[in-house]
Amino acid sequence: MTFGTGENEPGQHAGGRAPTGFPASSSLNQVTFSHRELSRILNLYGRKVAAGEWRDYAIDFLKDRAVFSVFRRASEVPIYRIEKNPKLARKQGAYSVISATGLIVRRGHELERVLRALDPSLQLVAG
Repeated sequence: MTFGTGENEPGQHAGGRAPTGFPASSSLNQVTFSHRELSRILNLYGRKVAAGEWRDYAIDFLKDRAVFSVFRRASEVPIYRIEKNPKLARKQGAYSVISATGLIVRRGHELERVLRALDPSLQLVAG
């Protein structure tokens, strides 16, 4: 796992590199996932790892978006990127799932609905 501060392009995995942490001073200039969002993404990631489909991930916090990249193997390109782009929140939606080829699999305003593209067995629970 690597936690980037935005030096690499989203999805460029620096395998074997030690985590750099979360710099407090740069958080004002970066888009990040909230605790709830990250918890939801990691919950899905855990299920996919248990199923043997995914093996590694990387998180990039950039100035304009936050990216959670999923890898089948640590040395490959990401098979999916889960992005949060606040500039698109009023238009297509802030959240999107992007495939390895760059195709936008799903975009929307609610993270839960967007993640259903990766795990169709998820059910939306009314609360």
